[in-house]
Amino acid sequence: MTATPTRPTVSEHEARQVAEAAREQDWRRPSFAKELFLGRFRLDLIHPHPLPADEDVRRGERFLADLRVFCEQRIDPAVIERDARIPDDVIAGLKELGALGMKIDPRYGGLGLTQVYYNKALALVGSVSPAVGALLSAHQSIGVPQPLKVFGTQEQKDTFLPRCARTDISAFLLTEPDVGSDPARLATTAVPDGDDYVLDGVKLWTTNGVVADLLVVMARVPMSEGHKGGITAFVVEAAAEGVTVEHRNAFMGLRGIENGVTRFHRVRVPAAHRIGPEGAGLKIALTTLNTGRLSLPAMCVGAGKWCLKIAREWSAAREQWGKPVALHEAVGAKISFIAATTFALEAVVDLSSQMADENRNDIRIEAALAKLYGSEMACLMADELVQIRGGRGFETAESLRARGERAVPAEQLLRDLRINRIFEGSTEIMHLLIAREAVDAHLSVAGDLIDPEKSLQDKARAGAHAGVFYAKWLPRLVAGPGQLPSSYAEFKHGVDLSPHLRYVERTSRKLARSTFYAMSRWQGRMETKQGFLGRIVDIGAELFAMSAACVRAELLRRQGEEGRAAYRLADAFCRQSRIRVEELFRRLWTNTDAVDRTVVKGVLAGEYTWLEEGVLDPSGDGPWIAAAPPGPSRTENLHRPIR
Repeated sequence: MTATPTRPTVSEHEARQVAEAAREQDWRRPSFAKELFLGRFRLDLIHPHPLPADEDVRRGERFLADLRVFCEQRIDPAVIERDARIPDDVIAGLKELGALGMKIDPRYGGLGLTQVYYNKALALVGSVSPAVGALLSAHQSIGVPQPLKVFGTQEQKDTFLPRCARTDISAFLLTEPDVGSDPARLATTAVPDGDDYVLDGVKLWTTNGVVADLLVVMARVPMSEGHKGGITAFVVEAAAEGVTVEHRNAFMGLRGIENGVTRFHRVRVPAAHRIGPEGAGLKIALTTLNTGRLSLPAMCVGAGKWCLKIAREWSAAREQWGKPVALHEAVGAKISFIAATTFALEAVVDLSSQMADENRNDIRIEAALAKLYGSEMACLMADELVQIRGGRGFETAESLRARGERAVPAEQLLRDLRINRIFEGSTEIMHLLIAREAVDAHLSVAGDLIDPEKSLQDKARAGAHAGVFYAKWLPRLVAGPGQLPSSYAEFKHGVDLSPHLRYVERTSRKLARSTFYAMSRWQGRMETKQGFLGRIVDIGAELFAMSAACVRAELLRRQGEEGRAAYRLADAFCRQSRIRVEELFRRLWTNTDAVDRTVVKGVLAGEYTWLEEGVLDPSGDGPWIAAAPPGPSRTENLHRPIR
């Protein structure tokens, strides 16, 4: 017997409770970024820069060499862009190369690469074709391999990981037509029936879903006798009866990705294919994303490197008013921004990835910051490249080729990168997620004080607890090493990076003081101040990037690999970053947030419809959100497994 999926009606408070319950509650290991938000600059957690083991380097470099040859000889990005499809022979070749199993343990047929080298591989292949990079990333970062690695039973690992390593593509299915970042309203159900669960529902934006062999599906198990219920994760065979790919989505960028709409109608899934206990689905998803999010900024690093190469070559060849355009200050500033930011992004990704490999630090904030910062800055770099190229930047590579010029896909890169600000947590959601983790220490000691549902007795206990915490914490925000001219002197080698680290230390304390003041001022309303929280997080991201850039520059200096040039890039980045930080601090308290809220209410109330007059709307007819009623599929199954 199967139940009819219905959209749960949940309040804002209930939705927050679901999200909060899915969080990792404890901090078992130190976190550099968490300490940074608390006003404690723990440089010792990232310096000296951690390094991979020699065997990991040898294994990783061997695979990168093979992957580079494959990309050069087998992948034609122009064909993928033109046909909006990755050729089957390319995917078959990636399987033969072992690229599907980069992060899977060799005992299951994988390559066993570290997070560092997995990211380097994604940066390489993503620079050739972001669509191929997205396919590999979705398969391994959020698809079947990662959740099974962390939460799967031994039987599940033995059954599925060898398939994922060599032959089977996987996908992750959470989003629904009317459910995005609010999983409390998830409507897909998994009803227990004997030794099986019966799935019913519709999933949207299933990256890899059109060609996948295995799916990780999030569905709601109803509470019943013997069943705790809740949002639960399952491994589902894509070829199972009742699974239908109803539509392949088309996008402004990443035209080769196989992303679709998938319907489940009375799909039987063995209980043995459930990942973790009932109700643990969201926690599994969030934990998987802690390191999975690093794949996106890794490909952003690859994009930055390509932007720098094209900007250098073009601006040296193109002359205006008697000299190369690079030597005109207006263009030169853009090139400097691209170079410095690419250096910093690589520093952030490599540092976070190496910490993930060592598993001695909690990197949930670092990974989220890397995703947030990388996706935003990569879009800016691509936009600047288009501007540097001028009209040629707006022209397609195919058109450039047709008239005899180098086919530089600058406009395509801009389109392809745009989704990264939405994928795996939009910028707005990432701001809220990181802000919640950043203020966790405050909520742990003073949360009951600002919770309207707590009793006076609970508030009294929280007040006493908070008094002890803040009596120790607040005095430490007054002074620190950042005020001593001799601090961080080991970062002075020709170019002096020590002032930047002192700035990070001082600014970290200022950031913590600002957060505390805001909590004192707004208390329970703090969570509604999304503009403020976003700026707090953006400041923290800049401080993290500055720290990583300086630590990476010192590592390269000690290794004798372009150390002097690395110091110059780190210095340039930190100077640029400090200007952004100061502007963000100004906007903490001087902004248009209140005015914006008033205007928005007027817009929704129809007060400004007169402003919309004088244009025609070219949009087609239809509902804003397509209906997705449960039941059997009435369309052709577009599922296209690649064998």
